[in-house]
Amino acid sequence: MSDQAKRVVFDFELDFTNGGGIQGQDFRLDIAGDDISDQELAGYIVRDMRLLMVGKVRILNKKIITEPHKRQPVNAQAGPEELVDLSHTIRHGLVTYKGLPAPIICDYLSREESRSRYAAGTEFQIGKIEMVGNTGTYLDSPFHRYADGKDLAGLTLENLADLDGIVIRASHTENLAVGPEYFKDKELRGRAVLVHTGWDSRWNTEKYYDNHPFLTTEAAEYLVKAGARLVGIDSHNIDDTRTNTRPVHSTLLGAEVLIVEHLTNLAQLPDEGFHFSAIPPKFEGVGTFPVRAFARRV
Repeated sequence: MSDQAKRVVFDFELDFTNGGGIQGQDFRLDIAGDDISDQELAGYIVRDMRLLMVGKVRILNKKIITEPHKRQPVNAQAGPEELVDLSHTIRHGLVTYKGLPAPIICDYLSREESRSRYAAGTEFQIGKIEMVGNTGTYLDSPFHRYADGKDLAGLTLENLADLDGIVIRASHTENLAVGPEYFKDKELRGRAVLVHTGWDSRWNTEKYYDNHPFLTTEAAEYLVKAGARLVGIDSHNIDDTRTNTRPVHSTLLGAEVLIVEHLTNLAQLPDEGFHFSAIPPKFEGVGTFPVRAFARRV
């Protein structure tokens, strides 16, 4: 990236869906980096001018010039309200949990095959995915542990989206067992409690699966008592997998406290001052499924 300040110069034409339109010539805006897409410029114009019922926006005669900035770049890194992706990417063959099959991701209908079904110049791809629910970054509902517990379709959006969040720092270099002492004197009621251990740095390596950080039974009991709504962790499992018992799953899910495992990027979040979302598809008869977990700073 160049260390010289850059500006974009452009014309635009904008149509309204209820008729009419506006034009602009020789607009100049400060930008971060060496370029900005037409889509970003169109979005900025609509937001900055507070326009409604906007149809097509055309960016014309765009060029980048070197010129001192006069204001905050329009495509500068988002500030207090930025979104932070907390999910791992799921790829064909990814092993999330040893002993469970990796996902098979392929074409059901390839673009080449689709050409015989549609008019010339028109093609589509339809993907096919075969996988277990415990793949990538995923959410556990009570049905995962209890036959009479709520499945994914039984969860309300109020328990999945825009939850007030808090990050608990519990580095794996200090202790693998995360006990109740990490959560005491914290306001947890109704919140998404995300445990940041740093274990996600080992994701998709042999070191990720064994001797990982986990919550203790006492920690789970404290979280239930404190009224946590959801508990997440950036580790291989919220329980200690060196044994075949799962007291943390049993305690949290038994109290309808949802669990999200295999989070990532928690280091990018502040301790507080963000909202957390992790929304799976609305499946009946399924207790676990991948989510696109993310946080929004507020």
